[in-house]
Amino acid sequence: MAVSFGLSVKRIWQKSLPQIFIYQFSGLHVRHIHKSSSHCQSKESNQLVVTSVFNAPEGDRNKDTFLEAVKIYTTRPGPRRSQVEFIYSALKHMEEFGVHRDLEAYKEIIDILPKGTYIPTNMFQAEFMHYPKQQQCIIDVLEQMEDNGVCPDAETDAMVLNIFGRHGFPTKKLRRMTYWMPKFKNLSPWALPEKIPTSNLEVAKLAVQRMGSVDPATEMEIFQTSDLKDAIDDTWIVSGQSATQRELLAKLQEKKTVFVEGAFTIWLRRTSINYFILRSDPDPPSEEDQKQRAQFDYDDVSQLRSWILGQENLTRKDIVIEPSVHEQEDGTILAVAVTGTCSKDSLLSWIRFLEKKNPNLANLSVLFATNSPLGEIVPAIESSGPVDAVKKLTDTSDL
Repeated sequence: MAVSFGLSVKRIWQKSLPQIFIYQFSGLHVRHIHKSSSHCQSKESNQLVVTSVFNAPEGDRNKDTFLEAVKIYTTRPGPRRSQVEFIYSALKHMEEFGVHRDLEAYKEIIDILPKGTYIPTNMFQAEFMHYPKQQQCIIDVLEQMEDNGVCPDAETDAMVLNIFGRHGFPTKKLRRMTYWMPKFKNLSPWALPEKIPTSNLEVAKLAVQRMGSVDPATEMEIFQTSDLKDAIDDTWIVSGQSATQRELLAKLQEKKTVFVEGAFTIWLRRTSINYFILRSDPDPPSEEDQKQRAQFDYDDVSQLRSWILGQENLTRKDIVIEPSVHEQEDGTILAVAVTGTCSKDSLLSWIRFLEKKNPNLANLSVLFATNSPLGEIVPAIESSGPVDAVKKLTDTSDL
């Protein structure tokens, strides 16, 4: 049974081929993919996917090439056909061309549809989704924009409004995105730049700054291992420590053990980096403190006393000293660092740098963790290739 598209179609069929029918029209090669086909996957059972326009070499797949492919389709002579199929094909190839987070590329795709043709003229057309195929296509475009964090602007709103009118489902979807996406975008108290730097050193600075924000007095320092004698690794170290952490480190008894643990992972948008911590075991509270904390009721307001009115002076036993933010139940965080190689030598160099401002650290026993709780460790080295191409350190016994 042939499929009619309202234009001349040439069908090529061979029994030896899988259930894929290839159609040729207007110089564009299109695949008609059945749902049962195991060679290709598609959202719909009978979806047309334009393939020839986006078959650029891997080295030439960039934003300019993608926009040029869209321009070739829109400037073809004659009536513009298979618009929905072309848009779905463009959505499929956006990540390959690196434009899946580019607003200009999405606007070029939306601008393919004609203006005024799909605007409903009565309430029945508005409620029953006039031209459902085209409306669902643009809704899928907006869904992909939302998934990639691309917020539409006023020009995008004007485009969709001119195509589907103010009662169209894509218009309602776009205006919901315009309302909610800026709110969620600025919801985090730890603001990050729109584009995360590609330099691993700059990413490490952002990571340490974010982790140290729990204490406003946290100081961030950048060390170079080449400044130390007998250092094996030539790399950088980004360290974060506050005055409160130095006081806690100075109070530790001699020969007490502190631990260098990691690597842990922190995510900055879509970029991750590994970090290490310097931790000590929590100090067990005395029996008097345990008894005092057990009897102290934070919700009891019946025994409130005003020392301003001279009702009764507070004594030391009436005050419960709250632990600092660095003193957790499983240990006390004394410092945090990100190194360029994640090696044991770089961590040893970090401890030697910390000894300059923490003399008591030389009297303590430093124990390095034997493995990473996250498994494989990716060194944060400068590399021109992608992150997946960076060699992983599978031998965690040296950490």
